[in-house]
Formats: sequence, C-alpha cells, structure tokens
Amino acid sequence: MNEMQEAGKAQRSAFSGKMGFVLAAAASAVGLGNLWRFPYLAAKYGGGAFLITYLVLVVTFGFALMIAETALGRRTQQSAIGAFKHFGKKFTIIGVLASAVPFLITPYYSVIGGWVTKYTVAYATTPATDIASDGFFTSFITSAGPETFVWTYIFLAIVFVVIALGVKNGIEKSSRILMPILIAMSIAIAIFGCCQPGALEGIAYYFIPDFTKYSWELVVAAMGQMFFSLSLAMGIMITYGSYFKREENLEKSVRRIEIFDTGIAMLAGLMIIPACFAVVGNGADIAGNAGPSLMFVVLPNIFTQFGDFANVLGLVFFLLVLFAALTSCISLMETTVSIVADGLKCSRGKAIVINVVFMFVVATVCNLGYNAWIGVDPMNTLFGIGAPGDHQILDFMDFLSNTILMPVVALLTCIFVGWIIKPKEIIDEVEQPGVTFRSRTLFVVMIKFIAPVFTVAILIGYVLMTAGVITL
Repeated sequence: MNEMQEAGKAQRSAFSGKMGFVLAAAASAVGLGNLWRFPYLAAKYGGGAFLITYLVLVVTFGFALMIAETALGRRTQQSAIGAFKHFGKKFTIIGVLASAVPFLITPYYSVIGGWVTKYTVAYATTPATDIASDGFFTSFITSAGPETFVWTYIFLAIVFVVIALGVKNGIEKSSRILMPILIAMSIAIAIFGCCQPGALEGIAYYFIPDFTKYSWELVVAAMGQMFFSLSLAMGIMITYGSYFKREENLEKSVRRIEIFDTGIAMLAGLMIIPACFAVVGNGADIAGNAGPSLMFVVLPNIFTQFGDFANVLGLVFFLLVLFAALTSCISLMETTVSIVADGLKCSRGKAIVINVVFMFVVATVCNLGYNAWIGVDPMNTLFGIGAPGDHQILDFMDFLSNTILMPVVALLTCIFVGWIIKPKEIIDEVEQPGVTFRSRTLFVVMIKFIAPVFTVAILIGYVLMTAGVITL
C-alpha cells in the first residue's frame, strides 16, 4: 500500500487505530513551547490565574478548532491545500497559507533541535559546571566552525528516518515509544524538583491563582499558548485527520489529545517553577528569562546547585526536551511531505527527497544567521521592527509563521467552517454510525461566534506586542 495518494488512485495511509492517532497527535502538540514557554508564562501571569484561563480556552476554543481541522482532513482525505480546495478552488488560498506555516517553522525548529541535541550529548560528556559557565551557549551558537550545522543536520536526519518509515511504522511507532518515556521522565523530574528545599513556595505560586495579575494581556497570552501548543492552523491536524479511520470516534480522540498536551504542559511547570524557586527565589526571575536563555543558560545554572546530581539531572531533562522536539518536528515534517505528495501527485519517496533538500538548505540559512550572516536582520529591514541587528533570520521566520500566518489561518478556518460550508459539514463527519457528537452545541457556538473573536484578539495582541504597545 502506498503511503500517499497518487493521482487520487492510491489508498491513503492510516493510523492503526484511535490510540495511534491520539499518541501521534499528542506528540505533535507536545514540543518545546510546552517545556519552556508554558512555565515562563505561568510564572509571569500569576500561576493559577494563567492555568485556569488556559484550561478554559483549551476545552472550548482549542477543542472547536481541532475538531474542525481534523474532520476536514478525514472528510477530504487530503492535506491542507487539497482539503480546502475540495470545497472549491477559490478556497485553496486558505490551504496555501496553512501549508506555508510548517515550511517556515520546520527549518528553524530543527536549528533549536540541534541545540538541544548538543546539550543532551554535552551533559553525558562534559562537567555540568562547564556547561553552565558564562558564554558556553553563546560561543556554541555563534561558532564560525561547522559544529552548529552538524548538530542541526543530525537532528534533521533522525526526523527524516522516522518519516521515511511511514505513518504506521514511523510516526505511530515512534510516538508509542517516545510519549510514555516523555511522560515518565517529566513526572520523575517534577518529583525531584518539588522535593527540593524552598520548592513548596514555587508549588503554591504555580497552583494558587493570583487574580491581582489578571488582565486582558494574560488572556491573550493564554490564547497564544493554547493556539501554538495544540498544533492548530499549520496543517498538521488536517494531515493527521486524513490518516484517521472513519469508524473511530473523533470527538473522544480530540479530548484525549487535549488531556495529553495540557498534562505535559502542567508537568513542565512543575518541573521548572518549583526548582527555580528553590534556587532563584521568585517567579519574576523565571519570567524575565524567557525563551532560549531560560532553557540553555538559566536551567544549566540551576542544575549545578544539585551537586553530584547535576549531570544526571541535566541529561535526563535534555533527553526529555529532545524527545519532545523530535515528536513535534516529526509531525511538522510529515505535514510538509504530505503537502508535497498531494500537491505534486508524486510518490511519498519523491516528496521526502524534495523535503530533505529544502529543509537542509533553509536550516543552513537559519544557522548562518548566528555566525556568518549575524548582521542580517529581515525583521528590521522589511518591517522596521527594533534596531538593525536586534533579530536573526530565525526570529524573522518565527515572526512570519507564529505572529502573522497562524492567527490569520485560524480566523479564515473559523469563517470557512462556521459561515461558508457551515458547521453541519463537520458535525456529519464526526457523527459516524453509532457515534454521537456530544459537544455539537459547544462546537457550533465556538466556531461561528466566539473562536473568530478570540483569534482576532490573538492577532491584534501580537501585532501590538510587536509594535511595542504591550508586552506579552
């Protein structure tokens, strides 16, 4: 059986069952954003207040968009471009915009995946104090030598091996292995961190809501995290939906994905926030080190505080992050392979070769932004954002995908499902023989009215953040 359709004649690949789909989709959702962006936002926005807002958004807004995208994929048996085109050529543009997202994200995500791979190996071979020393991270990513490129290529090679094995033998089997390991490691690290002196204060901060910090900015931040965390508006859920058997219960599977993703995100908070409180002392210091500096600079310094356990703790943590990065990148790469195969009506093998060339070239360009092309700043040149040299090429690709394209795609998807093809099209796909769509009323209200408003809020919020009007 061919993995992808060829000229509409071949049978499409499928997951073996609902658990295969749930684990693969959950693996897609669980990524780097969960493991350091979620804890940072929770620390910044009052712990429990952020958690409550995030959970409400996941089970309402996130649920509606995930149902819509997955059902579109299963109904049309196509990736994003073909799924929207199925309802009329004029809607192809929505699929094109959605398809552009994984082609932008995957190369720079692979660069960060290379950093994580480097740190994983480093904790197995290098004293933790050396890794935590000043300049270790900066000297590594800005090195004029081939090191950063090599680690990126190693990370990409692992991803392509899994993709080449196919849907069942590659994506599904890797998810079945990596997801339980990821969960077990998360629990172990969380327990270790929570048992440290001073960690109790961090646990209380994380779970007890501080409503004095509640604001519209918090809501926008929670929506943004939910949006990116659940792999929405980037064609992934449409592609995975096209592999999901029609006899399986789509609604229950989506709910399980939400539970997996949210559980890992909350575990990430328990891994990082109590440990940081035990060493640093407050949430403001955690929030002030968002992004790469938290994972590659602050946490290595925290690990050194645990003496003989430093290398073991660092190795286990970065193995966990590496697994999460791999599972997310595999889903992104599978989406691009599916898009190429469906769009060019070519075999899966040819689609993989095309992707190999594209991803290696663009990832190389992203890496060059940190050394040979370090002065190149497309964000400033094209959009006038920040001072010249403030951003790298990786920042620019992240800006295009996360800040511009994803909110636009989500908004267009809501309008398309809610007002053009109508929610009944999705409801009929969910309600197969013997299957009742229990949350159909919630779905209709969210997809037609509430979700579009929230999506516009995300878009406006990030535009205002980029313009410096607000800080997220």
